[in-house]
Amino acid sequence: MESIDILKIAGTVLALAVAIIGHEIMHGWVAYKYGDMTAKNAGRLSINPLTHVDLVGTIIVPLSMYFLPILLGGDSGFLFGWAKPVPVNMATVINRGGYNAAIQVDLAGIVYNFTLAVFASIAVVSMDNPTNADSLIYIFIYIFIFQLLVINVVLGVFNLLPIPQFDGAHFVMHLALKNKINGVAEFFYKTERYGIIIVLIVLMTPLKDYLLLLPVQTILHLLLS
Repeated sequence: MESIDILKIAGTVLALAVAIIGHEIMHGWVAYKYGDMTAKNAGRLSINPLTHVDLVGTIIVPLSMYFLPILLGGDSGFLFGWAKPVPVNMATVINRGGYNAAIQVDLAGIVYNFTLAVFASIAVVSMDNPTNADSLIYIFIYIFIFQLLVINVVLGVFNLLPIPQFDGAHFVMHLALKNKINGVAEFFYKTERYGIIIVLIVLMTPLKDYLLLLPVQTILHLLLS
């Protein structure tokens, strides 16, 4: 394995960690601002990556999406995953701030991802594309920032999808409850157990091209143009 390949993997893994760990911490931090101590008491506001590792989302899915294309004879795929959800007592949040507070908790991670993506895009545009003449440190920094841009856009878009157990579904549920459309909320409550199955279906079928890759490519084009 060449040095550039090692730098690419290291930069991508670091970018993924920053994206998914920060995403989860933001949920707990916003809930904490509304008086919910659950995440803080569980030690989940920590930046220690080991406290946020999810077997499927942090290890199996990212490695599969990255190396499976290589095993099939193509180029490496992109890293994508999620961390173990930060525990939130939404009853406390709603009691303190109503459904608007719950919606803020739901969207906190997505806002974090898109904000980070904007700053990363500014940095990428301002940097020169690395060449073989550049130092390994410069190449690593460029790879890290570029992957930070891509991964945060992917996570932001994915979490906006109304898939049970994920942020988009929680947002729709609390928006529905706020507007007294209880049937919508009940639907998502009943389908939560199928969330991971829906995720795998999206990622392993052409659905990902329309629900994930197309919007990701569109946003990246806008940020880099």
